[in-house]
Amino acid sequence: MNIGFDVMGGDYAPDATIAGAVLATKEMPDTDRIVLIGDEQMILNKLEELSVSKDQFDIIHAPQQIEMGESPTKAFVRKPESSIAIGFKMLKTRKIDSFASVGNTGAMLVGSIYSVNAIQGIIRPATTTIIPKEKGGVGVLIDVGTNPDSKPDVLYQFGLLGSIYAENVYGIDNPKVGLLNIGEEEDKGNLLSQSTFRLMKGSTDFNFVGNIESRDFYGEKVDVVVCDGFTGNIVLKSMEGMYRLIMKRGIRDAFFDRFNYENYGGTPILGVNGTVLIGHGISNAKAIKNMILHSKQVFEAGISEQIQKAMEQYTQGKFFSNGEA
Repeated sequence: MNIGFDVMGGDYAPDATIAGAVLATKEMPDTDRIVLIGDEQMILNKLEELSVSKDQFDIIHAPQQIEMGESPTKAFVRKPESSIAIGFKMLKTRKIDSFASVGNTGAMLVGSIYSVNAIQGIIRPATTTIIPKEKGGVGVLIDVGTNPDSKPDVLYQFGLLGSIYAENVYGIDNPKVGLLNIGEEEDKGNLLSQSTFRLMKGSTDFNFVGNIESRDFYGEKVDVVVCDGFTGNIVLKSMEGMYRLIMKRGIRDAFFDRFNYENYGGTPILGVNGTVLIGHGISNAKAIKNMILHSKQVFEAGISEQIQKAMEQYTQGKFFSNGEA
C-alpha cells in the first residue's frame, strides 16, 4: 500500500516527521511505500542528514504549508499547493491509500469532509483515543474533540463507529458500548444523556450495556465509551495530564506507561470515505512512526468499508432499533 504522510505538520517538523517516517520503514514490508508530501528540497536535505537513501520513499513536492494557527477552511482554499491539500487530492484520486498528519487538525477535518467526503448517512465524523485496560488490552473513547456539541442521534452513531473500530482494529469481539454519564441509572445525567440513553437502549446495532461512569474506564465493564467531543477532550487531556504528573514524580509502572500517547501516535477520523489519521502536534519521531504504522493497520482492517456497510442499514430505515431514523 501507499501511505501518504504530511512532513510539514507538527511542532517539530521536519526533523521529527522525517525521522519518524524513517523509523516506520524499518517495520514495514518492502511492498509498502511511504509517500512524503512537503518541500522536496527540504525532504532531500533531511534524508541526507540521516544518511537515508531517497529511494526508500516517494516524494511529492508541496511548496505551501498550512500553519497550526491558520483558519482551517480559509487556509485549505487559499493554499491548494499545501502538503495537506495535496495529500487529500492524492487520497481522493487513490494515488495513496491513506493520509496522515500531525499538522493543523482543523484543516485535516476540513479536507476529510470536503475532499473525500463523509460516508453517506454519517451525521458527524468522529475521533477516538485509546484507554488502556488494567488486565491488558484497550478500550476506545469516542468522541475526543471533533464534535463539542452533539445531539442524541450523533452519539448513537458514535456507538456504532466506535464498535466497528474496536472490533476490526483491536480484535474486540462484540464490543460492550457504554454511555458516559454521572451515574448508572437510566434517568441520570443531562437532557442529552437521557435522550441518548433512550435511543441506545435495546439497540441491535451494537452491544449497548448502559450508562457507565469514568471510574469504569480501566476495567472490563465497557469496551467503547461514548460521549460528546467537549467531554471527551476534557477526559483525554485529564488522562494526559495525570500521565505527565506520574512521570514527573518518577513513578514507573507498566500499566501507567501504556498511557504514553507516543505508543499510539494518532487516531483515524471515523466516518469518512478514506483512511485519514491525525496526531498530536507535539509528536516526536516515535509517535510519528506509530501513527504511520497505525494508518496501515486501519486501512487493512477496511474500517471505511465496514462503516459503509453499517450505514446501508441506516439509509434503509433500519439504523435505530426502535424504528426512528
